[in-house]
Amino acid sequence: MSDKPLDAAVVQAAARDFKDSETGRGIVEMGQFMGVSIAGQQVTVRLGLTTHSAPLWAEVREEFEQHLRARLPAATQLRVERELHSRPAQPLGEIGLTSKSVIAVGSGKGGVGKSTIAACLALALKRAGSLVGLMDADVYGPSIPHLLGLTGAGRPEIVDNKIQPILADGMPVMSMGFLVPPGEAVVWRGPMLHGAITQFLRDTRWGNLDYLVIDMPPGTGDIALTLSQMLPLTGAVVVCTPQDVALLDAVKAIAMFRKVNIPVLGMVENMSGFECPGCQKRYDIFGRGGARERAEELAVPFLGDVPITMQVREHGDAGTTARLFDESATAVYFDRIAYQLVRNLADQARRQPPMPQLPVLS
Repeated sequence: MSDKPLDAAVVQAAARDFKDSETGRGIVEMGQFMGVSIAGQQVTVRLGLTTHSAPLWAEVREEFEQHLRARLPAATQLRVERELHSRPAQPLGEIGLTSKSVIAVGSGKGGVGKSTIAACLALALKRAGSLVGLMDADVYGPSIPHLLGLTGAGRPEIVDNKIQPILADGMPVMSMGFLVPPGEAVVWRGPMLHGAITQFLRDTRWGNLDYLVIDMPPGTGDIALTLSQMLPLTGAVVVCTPQDVALLDAVKAIAMFRKVNIPVLGMVENMSGFECPGCQKRYDIFGRGGARERAEELAVPFLGDVPITMQVREHGDAGTTARLFDESATAVYFDRIAYQLVRNLADQARRQPPMPQLPVLS
C-alpha cells in the first residue's frame, strides 16, 4: 500500500506485481502497462490484454482494478481501461505451427459427443475473442465438416506449397472430410495416419493462433503418440458420458494421455441429463455427476457438463452448430467450459510461468 503522492511512477510500481494471465509474468515486465492518466485523485490506467486470455478479459480487468485500489488509497476514483496487447505466437518445434496453445479433445470410446464438444469449445473460444483453429484428426470418421456446415466446401487449395484451410466464419478448419468423397472409407495403416496428421499440422496455413483445438479419434490409438512426438501439446480434454461403462473408457483415455506425457487439462460430462422442452424438467437418462466424481478421484479438473437438448441435436444434424451460441440456454454450457479451461491455464501460468518461447532462427 502506497501513501505517496499519485504520479505515473507510483501507479506503475503498484501494478508491477500483477500477473498476466497468459504468461504468469508481471504486466509491466510484459509491456502490458499501456499508460496512466492522473487528474488529482482520479486515476485511469490502460491495461493491455492478449486475445489468448479473451474469455477472462472482464474478470482480469476487475481483478486488476481491485489490485490497484488496495495499493493506491489516495486514488478516490480509479478506472481501468482494457486495450488489445498484440503478442504473436512463436513457431512450435520443427513443425513450425504458430499457436500458443494446442488442445487435444479425446475420449475413451465413440458415441459420447466428442466432436460436438471439440467444435463447440473452438466456437466458444472464438466467440470470446480468441484466435482459434480447429483440426479434425479423426481420420476414419471425420464429422467436423458436417457439424460446421462445411460438407461440400470442396478440396482445400494449395498455395505456395501450403494447404489453405476451409474457413468457418473466419475460423480455419482442416479435416480428412475435405479430401475424401462422402461415403468413401479411409483404409490406412499407422504410417499413413502419421503422414496425414503431419501434413495437417506442418503444411496447413493456420495463421497466427491462440488455440488450435484438435478433435482426436476415439479410443487409445497411436494418434496421441504421434502428436506428442511432433509438438508440445498444452494438454488434453477428455469427454465422457455419466454412466459407468463410459467412465471406464474415459479413465483409459486419461491413462493414455499421461503415458505419452500429454497433461490432462480436464474432463467434460456430455449428455448429462435430458432437459424436456415441454415440461422444463430434467431427467438423468444416463445418470449425472459421474465424470465430476471420477475427475476428483483422478486429480483432474472438471470443466463442466452439457445436458442432452433438442437444440444440440438439431443444429448438429443441420450443420448449424455455430447457431447454438445464439441461444443462451445452450451457449451457457459451452461458454462455461471454455472459460474454465482458460481460467485453469491462467492459474497454472501464474503458479509456474512457462519458459518464454524463443523465435526459430532461419
